[in-house]
Amino acid sequence: MNKKYLIIIIAVIIAVGAVVVLGVKIISNRGSLSGNLAVRNLLDQARQLETKGNLSEARLFYQKLVSDSPDSSSVVDWQKKAEDINIKLLFSPVVTPKSILYQIKPGDTLDKIARLHKTTTELIMKSNNISDSLIIPGRKIKIWNSPFNILVSKSQNTLLLKSDEEVFKTYIVSTGKNNCTPVGTFKIINKLPNPTWFKAGAIVPTESPDNVLGTRWMGFDLAGYGIHGTVEPKELGKQVTQGCIRLSNADVEELYSIISVGTEVTVIN
Repeated sequence: MNKKYLIIIIAVIIAVGAVVVLGVKIISNRGSLSGNLAVRNLLDQARQLETKGNLSEARLFYQKLVSDSPDSSSVVDWQKKAEDINIKLLFSPVVTPKSILYQIKPGDTLDKIARLHKTTTELIMKSNNISDSLIIPGRKIKIWNSPFNILVSKSQNTLLLKSDEEVFKTYIVSTGKNNCTPVGTFKIINKLPNPTWFKAGAIVPTESPDNVLGTRWMGFDLAGYGIHGTVEPKELGKQVTQGCIRLSNADVEELYSIISVGTEVTVIN
């Protein structure tokens, strides 16, 4: 073959290859731009709904952002937004798919209603803006009617509050030093506000700055272990405890008001 024709053929092949590569890049960029536009539209709608107070709908948009764009650098922020809305709705009178409207009957007490629905008196009071234990027969109140469960990861130092399989809220915790927090599935068998700490050889009262239990205690069906607050919030996110699971006092008080005795807690490595 004439060398001149060979050079022309090679040049044509290179040119065609360059066009194909350029076309692929253009299509890819268009897809990326289209994806970014879709994300921006979803985010704008979520923010607008949240501003208008349509929290249930806003949460659905944040959840869609998380599911549609799991590799986005903003996915943690979207998940946190959805979780924050979960808590706002939980503590509001808004009836959601996992709650019911209950009409108070003669002879009812908050404790009786809470035990009937496996929830807490604190949650009923917060959800319905009830300031004391006095309730009036005939009044309709919101009751959370779906069980919560807890998943603790020792390697991540996180506590996931879950409703069925949905992550309802993520908390940062401290777990046992030298990996000593026991692994397994446990149940909450007792709850104490402002607990006294019975340590070896001493009793540390609630108000003492040395009381490592903080403001709340939720005990496991494994003696000596449970979930509690802390006097060392800077140590959260580390493996530093004697085996229990610590949260900030604000977080443990929130969790305490949500979960009832009997709640299942699974601890994994």
